[in-house]
Amino acid sequence: MAIVTAYIGIGANLGDARANVLEAIARLARLPGASLVDASPSYRTAPIDASGDDYINAVARIATALPAEELLQALHSIEAAHGRERPYRNAPRTLDLDLLLYGEEQIASATLTVPHPRMTERAFVLVPLLALAPAISVPGKGAASDYLAAVAGQAISKL
Repeated sequence: MAIVTAYIGIGANLGDARANVLEAIARLARLPGASLVDASPSYRTAPIDASGDDYINAVARIATALPAEELLQALHSIEAAHGRERPYRNAPRTLDLDLLLYGEEQIASATLTVPHPRMTERAFVLVPLLALAPAISVPGKGAASDYLAAVAGQAISKL
């Protein structure tokens, strides 16, 4: 199996959100079939289309031999280990892990859409992603940096 570079969006706004984000990064580093390449700084962001406290967000870059669907299941297992519940769409959460990019692939299955469908509309994804990979391109959409102006009104601050 070829090694693929994948980007994982990380967010939390329940409990000790900052610690949950750091623990998620540590768990990604220990994930069988993957290795942590690096992670962005953490950022504080206001909820979008959601309620609750501010979020702590980051993005991790991993190298993985896991197929995309298996990687998604591993991310869901990490969320579950942190007590993630899904009572309703955009509910506050102890931990949210989103598969943002999986190499250059575009995936549209019943359980997974890559690139993540709203990633170019969210400062909490774009800012940490561009901190890791300033020249990154989103398959089917072009340079991620081209979308920054559209999210400039979303509150985000580096921790």
